[in-house]
Amino acid sequence: MTTVAVVAHARKSFGGGLPELREVLAREGFGQPLWYEVNKSRKAPKRARCALAAGAEVIFVWGGDGMVQRCVDSLAGTDAVLAILPAGTANLLATSLHVPADITEAVRVGLHGQRRRIDTGSLNGEHFAVMAGAGFDARMIKEADRRMKERIGRLAYVYTGARNLGARGMRAVIKVDGRPFFKGRLSCVLVANVGKVLGGIEIFGDARPDDGILELGVVTARNPAQWARTLGRVVAGQPQKSPFVHVARGQRIRIRFNREFPCELDGGARKAVKKVRIRVHPGSLRISVPADPHDLADD
Repeated sequence: MTTVAVVAHARKSFGGGLPELREVLAREGFGQPLWYEVNKSRKAPKRARCALAAGAEVIFVWGGDGMVQRCVDSLAGTDAVLAILPAGTANLLATSLHVPADITEAVRVGLHGQRRRIDTGSLNGEHFAVMAGAGFDARMIKEADRRMKERIGRLAYVYTGARNLGARGMRAVIKVDGRPFFKGRLSCVLVANVGKVLGGIEIFGDARPDDGILELGVVTARNPAQWARTLGRVVAGQPQKSPFVHVARGQRIRIRFNREFPCELDGGARKAVKKVRIRVHPGSLRISVPADPHDLADD
């Protein structure tokens, strides 16, 4: 019988909460799964590694993109299957992979869905599944703290984003797959594994999480007026037509800033850095998704 584990962010909830999750798992024949709860997502990697050491073959992760990312960092490169229980604010990875926002259905997908392999990226060695960024988006995410998100949900990102439209930019040199790509002042760098990022808006229309490629976007907008023009193009699905956006695709991205710049991974703030090394890890994560043969390649 399959060994199942749950790694749950105790402060996150949807549906009937963790008690309903226990009931649903019991009805599916898993009344005593390996069970780990954390009150902060940064504690999740250790619990995920404990689940792996205990022989877990399917690991349910209860939380948002930040919680999932912490577990992805532990599961990437292993044969364990990640099953998402989308209890966060944005749930961008779950949405991109069509994981339902219903406990019963999400559990069924985790236990009986198709096992697929998707890529992960890594920023300075730490894996992510959705996106990595520096600058504007990192400031926006850092300022949208837990209390704010609990109070107003996704509007927290709108509020903190508006506050940072005039934030000071940074000079940077960027190489993609060893070739020079950008040199100059920028406001934001975003590297994505999926198309929908930052509030669920599709920015990279050609992105696929299983193509062995990462998408890169550099924004040079410096003031609210330029940001308004840029966001207008993004909402219209034409970011590449903005004079303040530069896009590329690649497997290895190197960025050097002239001073420390704040970073983020899958919606989780990280410390500011001066150098960034990003690379793709093709097919490094096994994940359970609904049966949808046109979406991803089979495991």
